[in-house]
Amino acid sequence: MDAIVVGIDVSKDRLDVAMRPTGEVFAVARDAEGIDALIARLAPLAPAAVAVEATGGYETVVAASLAAAGLAAVVVNPAQVRAFAQALGRRAKTDPIDAGVIAHFVEATKPAIRPLPDEKTRLLADLVARRRQIVAMLVAERQRQKRLTEKRLQKSIVRLIAALQKELSMLETDLDQAVRGSPAWREKEDLLASVPGVGKIIARTLLAELPELGSLDRLAPWTRQSGQWKGKSFIGGGRADVRASLFLGAMVAARHNPQLKTFRDRLVQAGKPKLVALVATARKLLTILNAILRDRKPWRIQTA
Repeated sequence: MDAIVVGIDVSKDRLDVAMRPTGEVFAVARDAEGIDALIARLAPLAPAAVAVEATGGYETVVAASLAAAGLAAVVVNPAQVRAFAQALGRRAKTDPIDAGVIAHFVEATKPAIRPLPDEKTRLLADLVARRRQIVAMLVAERQRQKRLTEKRLQKSIVRLIAALQKELSMLETDLDQAVRGSPAWREKEDLLASVPGVGKIIARTLLAELPELGSLDRLAPWTRQSGQWKGKSFIGGGRADVRASLFLGAMVAARHNPQLKTFRDRLVQAGKPKLVALVATARKLLTILNAILRDRKPWRIQTA
């Protein structure tokens, strides 16, 4: 008998559910009673995977409840699901993703089922995200400060910048306490930051947003293909904050990390576009960081 996989399309008030290969579809409310009913219906089937699309936070309580009930919950990236559907000719770029498409994606790609982040990891992720928001607000206010000349507006901007800087300092303290107060996280942060190009902010983003780092076994880029048509590989899937951190780390490493600088320069000299070389450098950096946490050994220059 074929393994059952489940796709769940999450909205604010409703969960639409589709199962493959049976084709069964149904819906429940996105509340405690609806989630309990969903679990009661799925548990006897022991599905190989229950996939929930990441939808700006609405999926969190659903995925956590499924995992707590012992179901193989996995949160999938909507960009990957949409690319999969487009490659099959099932959806236009602007078409909504439904539960059936999510289930088909999981059945075809078999994403790894990994434990969901625990409460402390979610807190760290929230602190990292809040820091990122405060920094974005500071950048915006400083841009306004350059553009606006009226004195009253300038004073308003100065007051807000001072308040944001104070808030940022407090968040930095909270982050330090969260990471340095945990022996496991402290060790991981030190290992990650031993790599030239990886500072504490990048390290903490990876700890928060990619807690499975160190146990990854598949680091290949997402590939678009269907039948005879194949598109370029890209890393548009996955977690955007992780991707941004890796790109930033790759940009710094391409200047200051001897091994990665040589790697990136060799690609450019071979005729690869600079952006392609940077993507490859970011992927190699991720591979290095994964191995460092796996082996629990800090960075050292490769002489071979």
